[in-house]
Amino acid sequence: MRVFLTGATGFVGSAIVQELISAGHQVLGLARSEASAAALIAAGAEVHHGTLTDVGSLKRGAAASDSVIHTAYIHDFSNIAASGETDRLAVEALATALAGSGRPLVITSGIAALTPGRLRSELDAPNPQSAGKHRIPSEEVAIAMASQGVRTSVVRLPPSVHDHGDHGFVPALISVARQTGVSAYIGDGSNRWPAVHRLDAARVFRLALEKGKAGSVFHAIGDEGVPTRDIAEVIGRQLNLPVVAKSAAEAADHFSWLGHFFSTDCPASGALTQEWLEWRPGHPGLIKDLEEGSYFKS
Repeated sequence: MRVFLTGATGFVGSAIVQELISAGHQVLGLARSEASAAALIAAGAEVHHGTLTDVGSLKRGAAASDSVIHTAYIHDFSNIAASGETDRLAVEALATALAGSGRPLVITSGIAALTPGRLRSELDAPNPQSAGKHRIPSEEVAIAMASQGVRTSVVRLPPSVHDHGDHGFVPALISVARQTGVSAYIGDGSNRWPAVHRLDAARVFRLALEKGKAGSVFHAIGDEGVPTRDIAEVIGRQLNLPVVAKSAAEAADHFSWLGHFFSTDCPASGALTQEWLEWRPGHPGLIKDLEEGSYFKS
C-alpha cells in the first residue's frame, strides 16, 4: 500500500516509516520544512509538503494514497484545547477525503483520555473529565466515519512511548530533577503509568492499518502500569539525586504543567490488541530502558 503518514519525521512517526517500508509498503510523508523533507527522502519515503493546519493539503495527501496513518499533533500544553481542535479538524479532513472508498485511516489518541483509577481496556469509552479529554473529539470523528465507508481505527498511546531520542514526559521529568536537585513523585507514588517502546508501538500502527476493522480501538501497551515512584527512583539513581515525595499541593510548583499528568493513575491493558492483531511487545520496558542510561546522556 501507499501510506500517507502525518508526523512522519516525529519520534513515533519516524519509527512507523521504517516499520512500513520493511513490510513492503510505500510511504508518503507529510513535511512542513525542507529539513523534514530531506529526512523523509533519506529514510526512503516520498514527500508531501504541507502542515497539520492546512486541511487542503491533508486531503490531497490522503486522496493520493491507499491508506492514511495520522500521528502528527501540536503538543502545546499552554493551549491544549486548541491543539485538540486542530487535531479534530485534521482527522475530519483526512476521513472526508477517504469517504466511501473503504480505505483505512488509523489515527492516534491517548490512554489519558480514559477514566483513571483502574485497568482500562480497548472497550472503554473516553471520559470527558479525564486528563486527556482534548483527544476525545478526534476519536469521535474517526469512529463516526466508520459508517461513511472509511476503515477507521484508533491507536491509543500511553503517557510514555520510550526509546532513544524520546522528548516526551520522561525527559521532562529528568529535566525537572536536574533543575530542582531531587527526583520526586506525588503522594505515595503508587499511581501507575502505562508505557510502550516506540518500535512496539510502530508495529501496532502497521498492523492496525493492515488488519484493523472499521471502528476499532487498539492499545499499544508494553507495561500496563509502572508506579510513578519506580520511575522517580530510577531517575534518582541515574542522576545520583535524592528521591522525595511531594504532596498534591506541592506538585504544581515542583513539576509545573507536568504535575497534572504525573499525578494521574491510568493503568491500561493491551490484551485485546494482542489478540486482535496477533501482536506482542518485544522490546525493553520503561524501567529497563531508563536503567540502560541513554536517557541521561547529555
